[in-house]
Amino acid sequence: MNGLQIIAAGAAHPGRSVSNDDLAKVVETDDEWIYSRTGIHSRFFCEGEESCVSLAINAAKLALERSGLPAGSIGCCICATMSGDYATPGVSCLVQQALGLREDIPVMDLNAACSGFIYALETARGLLAEAESPYALIIGVEQLSRLLDMTDRSTCVLFGDGGGAVVVRCIPSAAHAAILGARGGMQICCRGAGYEHSYIEMDGKAVFRFAVEAIPKCISYLLTHAELTLEDIDYVICHQANARIIDHCVRKLKADPGKFYQDMDHFGNTSAASIPLALNEMYENGLLHPGQKLLLVGFGSGLTWGGILVSI
Repeated sequence: MNGLQIIAAGAAHPGRSVSNDDLAKVVETDDEWIYSRTGIHSRFFCEGEESCVSLAINAAKLALERSGLPAGSIGCCICATMSGDYATPGVSCLVQQALGLREDIPVMDLNAACSGFIYALETARGLLAEAESPYALIIGVEQLSRLLDMTDRSTCVLFGDGGGAVVVRCIPSAAHAAILGARGGMQICCRGAGYEHSYIEMDGKAVFRFAVEAIPKCISYLLTHAELTLEDIDYVICHQANARIIDHCVRKLKADPGKFYQDMDHFGNTSAASIPLALNEMYENGLLHPGQKLLLVGFGSGLTWGGILVSI
C-alpha cells in the first residue's frame, strides 16, 4: 500500500499580529476570558495587499525551495481552503501560475473546512498512484478575518489568517492508514458568494462535543489499521481549534501530552491552514527528523473529520 512521506514544509502568515487586548478594544472581552476558554493569546490578520492567494504562494514557494525539487517534478497541486479570494479561479491555479508548475497535472481547490488539509493529503495520495511523478504540493490556507463578525465575541476571538504547505512523496508503506468522514449539520456555517453578510457562525458547545468524540475515534482507527500504538508515534498534530479540546482528548486517551503539538496560542484557529502551519513550525524548531511517524487529525465544519498517518 502506498503512503505519504513529508519531505519539506513551508508557511506564511500576515505581518499584523492581533492580541486579545487588541480585540478587547472592539468587542467586550479580555485576555483572561479568551485564553482560559481557548488557549489563544493572539492571531494574525491580513491587511493591505496580503490575501489568501499571497499567503498560499509564499508558503508553497518556501516548501518547494526546501524540498530541493524543480517545479516540474510536482505531479499534482491541491489547496485546502474555505476562504479563497475568488469563487473561481481557485487558489491552487494561481499558485500553479506563480510557481511555474506543469500544465498537465491535476490542480484544484478542496473545501472540507478545518479537515481540508487531511482530505487534500488523501486525495493527493490517490492521484499520485496514477501520476508520472511521485511528488505533490499540498497547501492549507485561510483568510478568515474577512469572514468574522467583529460584534460576535464567541467567534471573532477564535480565528486567524495564515497558510502552510508541504511537499509529499508517495512511497510504498505498510504503515499507511487514513480515515475521512462527515456528519452533515449546520453547527458551523458561513454563507457563500452573493450574500450581503457572509460571517462564520458557530454553535461552540455542539462543536466541542463533536470534536472530543471525533479525535479519539480517528486516532484509534489509524493506530488499529496500521497495527501501531501511540508509543510508536512521534507526534500527533490535531487541527488547532481550541486547547481545551486537545487537552480533553489527551486525558481521554491517557496519552503523553508532549506528543500532541499545540501552537494555537499565537495563531488562533486557522481552519485548513492549522496543521501545515504546525508542521512548518515544528520543522523550523528542529522537531521533525527522517523516519518519524506522525498522526494528523482534522475536524470541523460539515461536520467533517479526517485522520492520516504520514512519515518524515
